[in-house]
Amino acid sequence: MKLLLDENLPHDLRHFLPGHEVVTVAYLGWKGIENGELLARAADERFDAVLTQDSGIPHEHRPDTLPVAVLLIVAKSNKLEALRPLVPAILLALDGLMPRTLIRVGP
Repeated sequence: MKLLLDENLPHDLRHFLPGHEVVTVAYLGWKGIENGELLARAADERFDAVLTQDSGIPHEHRPDTLPVAVLLIVAKSNKLEALRPLVPAILLALDGLMPRTLIRVGP
């Protein structure tokens, strides 16, 4: 699965997602791009999903109109130490992820 890691997540999270092609927003030079445009670009570049901690996405976009799947990671912080316990749930969510849906992972 081709995944886009949003700028609000640590780059090193990609090392904990084996079997997936993970690219960061920073690597693509897309830092600072607003959510709507970011999601559209991700879809245009044929990403399967965007992983983010941006809790505004569900309020800004109706899930049934998303151009790409979004995995919203809910954690106490965006530090790798806070995210690592969620990795099994993230991988499980990715296994069953349907196109153009929004899934929340975390407490």
